[in-house]
Amino acid sequence: MKISIRRSRRAAIAVALGSVLALTATACGDDGSGSGGDKGDEGSGKGKIVFWDNNGGVRTDIWKEIIADFQKANPDIKVEYVGIASTEYQSKVDTAIQGGGLPDVGGVGAAMLAGFSAQSALEPLDDRLAKSSLNGKLNEDMVGVLKAAGGGDGTLFSIPTSANNGVLYYRTDLFKKAGLDEPTTWDKFYAAADKLTDAKKNEFGYTIRGGAGSIAQALDAMYGQSGITSFWNGDKTTVNDPKNVAGLEKYAALYKKVTPAADLNNDFTKMVAQWDSGTIGMLNHNLGSYQDHVKALGVDKFRGIPQPIGASGKRVQVSNPVDGMGVFKSSKNKDAAWKFIEFATSAAENSKFNKAAGQVPSNNDAAKDAWISEAEPTKLAAAALTDGSTTIVQLPYYLPDWNTISKADNEPNFQKVLLGDMSAKDFLDTMADQLNKAQAEWKEQNG
Repeated sequence: MKISIRRSRRAAIAVALGSVLALTATACGDDGSGSGGDKGDEGSGKGKIVFWDNNGGVRTDIWKEIIADFQKANPDIKVEYVGIASTEYQSKVDTAIQGGGLPDVGGVGAAMLAGFSAQSALEPLDDRLAKSSLNGKLNEDMVGVLKAAGGGDGTLFSIPTSANNGVLYYRTDLFKKAGLDEPTTWDKFYAAADKLTDAKKNEFGYTIRGGAGSIAQALDAMYGQSGITSFWNGDKTTVNDPKNVAGLEKYAALYKKVTPAADLNNDFTKMVAQWDSGTIGMLNHNLGSYQDHVKALGVDKFRGIPQPIGASGKRVQVSNPVDGMGVFKSSKNKDAAWKFIEFATSAAENSKFNKAAGQVPSNNDAAKDAWISEAEPTKLAAAALTDGSTTIVQLPYYLPDWNTISKADNEPNFQKVLLGDMSAKDFLDTMADQLNKAQAEWKEQNG
């Protein structure tokens, strides 16, 4: 087992702290040289700030629109936009924390929050929020998720922008042609995946995520089938419970049987594009790709419904991380950075952002806007989370090692499972060992 990520980060932080005195910054915002050990400054509240988008490309257009709105309302502040692909964002921030180059403000979702806060890279935002026009206007559950994900004492390091949810998209035209029922249960899902597949005609029942981001989708399928409702049983994780192992075995067996072979390396952008352009029956993704499907297929050829119900008669899903925005502690213009966050999460701008993203707004006033009821998957997902039909298994975002364990450490192993080179049990036992050790270390650090 490799050395604890937390310990290796501590060592990196020590190196970064030693070089802080050599770093300089302009008076009008971070010049790109800030590091995790730099305490930064409030600044003038004017001049230039740098914003890193944690889903660059996918959300670039809407962020540029929001930035234009902000600069019109705040002509004395210029926002430099830097779009970074979601698959590269954590490593880029970690590198900048250690060696310099952090922005003033950036996307900080729940999944990566603990890792950044453990390195003292983020500015606490509780006091700023309390004095802000946003106070009392943000969804309390989303704020609570980000406080819990901060890794310890409930400090708020990120202001929520949106919540996502897992969705099963299916082609209504293909289901109707095949005489299939809506895939509302896992049994119906597997039956449809089989019936809709004709590999010789390049027709497949499902597209499985084998590339970046594969672990969260696999966990959703496992817990959805097993019906297990907690990630922990005492201090031990349930990921390798025999029921979860059985669920993963069945799910992974879909690869190349009812899915394209290209799925082995597909991240969400390739998977979504493949589904939109081909004749594939079903796709698991989140609310974020809804508008892509509308553009590609129109609203009449597909539906997006909550995840299937398991054999227990209940729906179980793993939590989708709340996304948000944080101020990096090294910023030399924290006042201007906070103004940007406050503006971006105001009712009008938060509604605009989430309508484009197809996600649930964090601003309570934005959540009342008419477009939410018009976007069926968003409406159904929101209802499933509030009508008592769904149990959410909360993933341990508070562990500083979580994002690394659930991505870099295990995505290659999941590909081995798909290829038949590693058993589902060995894969989950390996992950469980890493999680149990990370949990024990977190408990030791946090009492």
